[in-house]
Amino acid sequence: MESLTLNSAKPNVASSAPIFTNKMVALLPLGLFFISCMALFSHYKTYDMHVLAGAAFISLMITGLFASNKNAFWESVIRGISSKESVTILLLLLLIGMFSQMIKVSGLTDGLIWFAQSFRFSEGGFVAFTFIAVCIVATATGSSIGTMFAAFPVFFQTGVDIGVDGALLAGAIASGAIFGDNLAPISDTTIASASTQVSKKTGLTSDISGVVRSRFKYSVVAAIITIIAYLLLSNGHALSYDTFIREVSPFNLIMLIPVAVLLVVARITQNIFVATSTALLFGVILGIASGVFGIEQVFFSDGSLGNHASGFLADGIKNMMGTAILVASIFGIMGVIKAAKVVEAITENLMNSAICQTARGFELVSAVLLNVVTMLFGGVTSATILSVGPIINEAGQKLNIHQYRRANILDGFSNSLAVVVPFFSVFVFIAAALSGIEPNAVAAVFVYPVALFSVLMLSVLTGFGRRYEE
Repeated sequence: MESLTLNSAKPNVASSAPIFTNKMVALLPLGLFFISCMALFSHYKTYDMHVLAGAAFISLMITGLFASNKNAFWESVIRGISSKESVTILLLLLLIGMFSQMIKVSGLTDGLIWFAQSFRFSEGGFVAFTFIAVCIVATATGSSIGTMFAAFPVFFQTGVDIGVDGALLAGAIASGAIFGDNLAPISDTTIASASTQVSKKTGLTSDISGVVRSRFKYSVVAAIITIIAYLLLSNGHALSYDTFIREVSPFNLIMLIPVAVLLVVARITQNIFVATSTALLFGVILGIASGVFGIEQVFFSDGSLGNHASGFLADGIKNMMGTAILVASIFGIMGVIKAAKVVEAITENLMNSAICQTARGFELVSAVLLNVVTMLFGGVTSATILSVGPIINEAGQKLNIHQYRRANILDGFSNSLAVVVPFFSVFVFIAAALSGIEPNAVAAVFVYPVALFSVLMLSVLTGFGRRYEE
């Protein structure tokens, strides 16, 4: 019986044969994954990353049955999963998971609530503050979905209790989460968008700090538009702070310092691994020394036999495993597509189309493609970026578009209109589930993605911010 071997001493002659009789069959796992995402989100109402990863691997298993060269098929899956881009993202996710969980445990959100109560905002002011505060938390943690689960119990319940419109609050929290996903240097989408875009000149992937700096102007302008929109949408009535005041302290705002350390070190070293490691170590020392959290919240085990370790170091790793497995599964799919040279075929067709003969045309096509794919993926932007990223990279290189610009187009449009679609977006589903507000009502005031789309589209049409490799 023939078996797949990891021994590369002898060349595998069979692997040189085409994987599929028709190379377009390599797109089957991607298509099956699309269908799975639609079913999981629209029918089963689940967004569990482990389940999504399972759907991707099952899609690969089914596709493997149609491969004319099955050994070569699974070898291509392994090459995709073990690629430098895949391993880089997996390692970063584990580091980010620990840092993100530390920020959640530290009670930074309570410090932000104290700030709001101290200023006794009007309805519009509270909604705008909530958006800004969630932006800060999401940028600090790099987790949009994680931020939503942390923010809704605090900001939403507090706001509703003092008289804020629930739909506006839900939209503001979801908008802030997307802002963090779009801009945070430790966000999986930021990492993926940078890692999939390679410099034509040097052959190196984009540095994350450079991508974030170049992206800042688009994200901040969209955020300002969002704040103005929420101020205009609210009725501006006074809130009933005297009927409900949370017992919170400003002291936890001290945990903004590790966030600043991360950003500064990332800027200085140009290395997100060094920045995250430094910020995590500094945060642990600061948190324990200041009493924000105890050693047992860092790591704890009662010493008995069993799988019961707790603390944010252990929980941070656990919480990222679903996303990490999803990344591995998507790179496995991309390994098959790459081995079958489908990307080359798609890129050639894309580049030969009349509209893609210019940088503006290429970016317009990319905007449409990214929104359609994100909608099909149920708003899971990381899956879109990992799937479409290689296509954007290949096509953009031929037009000599700078890798930062490509990364911004890739991440920005993935986080725009498609995540607002009521019955296809995981963000709308989560916001509706955590708030009890109808999905359509949440989507109607889910402002930031729409603002981001408008800003980026204006940039595409005018050429503002467009760079070329020298």
